Amino acid sequence: MELYAPILVLAVLAAGFAIFSVTIAPFTGPKRWNRAKLDAYECGIEPTPQPVGGGRFPLKYMITAMLFIVFDIEIIFLYPWAVAFDQLGIFGLVEMVLFIVTVLVAYAYVWRRKGLDWD
Repeated sequence: MELYAPILVLAVLAAGFAIFSVTIAPFTGPKRWNRAKLDAYECGIEPTPQPVGGGRFPLKYMITAMLFIVFDIEIIFLYPWAVAFDQLGIFGLVEMVLFIVTVLVAYAYVWRRKGLDWD
């Protein structure tokens, strides 16, 4: 258990700092409200009016988010494989090639369906 003590202490400190920051921010921050601060921010472009109940987001946003997650997870799996490459041997190489081929098939599918074109 003593090996996990530094990780536990770090987690408690991080959680404590996060809770403290969120709790104290409304009391210490400036409160100068104006119309510009209350408007939605869309990268410097005038905000487009939204329906009262909210609106539907275009599917391209969700496809972009899913692509990011797919490639982010691929990178997460590549780092430990690269670190332990010598111990894994040919089995690790074959498994990683299969994993990368699977991801490339998904990438090719999205590319052919024009999921990467941003209109």
